[in-house]
Amino acid sequence: MLSPKKTKYRKQFKGKIHGLAKGGFALNFGSHGLKTTQPERITARQIEAARRAITRQMKRQGRVWIRIFPDVPVSDKPAEVRMGKGKGAVDYWAARVAPGRIMFEVDGVPDDIAREALRLGAAKLPVKTRIVTRIAAGAEAIQ
Repeated sequence: MLSPKKTKYRKQFKGKIHGLAKGGFALNFGSHGLKTTQPERITARQIEAARRAITRQMKRQGRVWIRIFPDVPVSDKPAEVRMGKGKGAVDYWAARVAPGRIMFEVDGVPDDIAREALRLGAAKLPVKTRIVTRIAAGAEAIQ
């Protein structure tokens, strides 16, 4: 699973996801992409599950790009532990995803296979998504 090799600090504050995505909102690599329409934290496990679903549907043809990375440590305290005594240990890693962010891109497969693969990948994620495609002129269309 994805996680940073090294971080400046072991634990972080929770933070909020405000506004729309500041970057990563256009297709840069593939012909089809999966764009989120909600703010959410997506765990490394969810990213990996979506990646597996996409590559399996594409029968390992074409190419898949993951455009998000889980760089936020999420800590948790064990069950039935009293309040206080410091912050819990890092439980998992997550990526903060703002609305409009492209999470996955695919290329090198026919249109119908790419759409089905992204639909199956979207089912593994906790956010509402939209499939975007690149038009011949270089812009993108929202389906």
